[in-house]
Amino acid sequence: MNDSTFKWRPTMITSSQCRAARALVEYSIDRLSVASGVSRGIIEMFERKLENADPDDIASLQSALEKGGAIFIPDGDTGGIGVRLKFSRSQTKRIATLEGEGGIVGSDDVP
Repeated sequence: MNDSTFKWRPTMITSSQCRAARALVEYSIDRLSVASGVSRGIIEMFERKLENADPDDIASLQSALEKGGAIFIPDGDTGGIGVRLKFSRSQTKRIATLEGEGGIVGSDDVP
């Protein structure tokens, strides 16, 4: 196989990761269909594990979900596959502000 015919792809996401990522980024099947260019029927069949999707369709789904804020976690030494939601820049700034506010620590007891 020569370099011109080889197309490298990262590990493909699973149907469970697709469902979880869609929930995390709050995409309906219709919204994911529009964002990825993959038909609603293919997404439904893939997520329900009723039919294997084409690798190009899976790559399109993964790309659209990543653009929506999902991060796919590969299988590794520290645990299995997964998905999480990345923080946006504005969320990261707000967290840093809250963590840096400091102040005097008071008692949590309520009279």
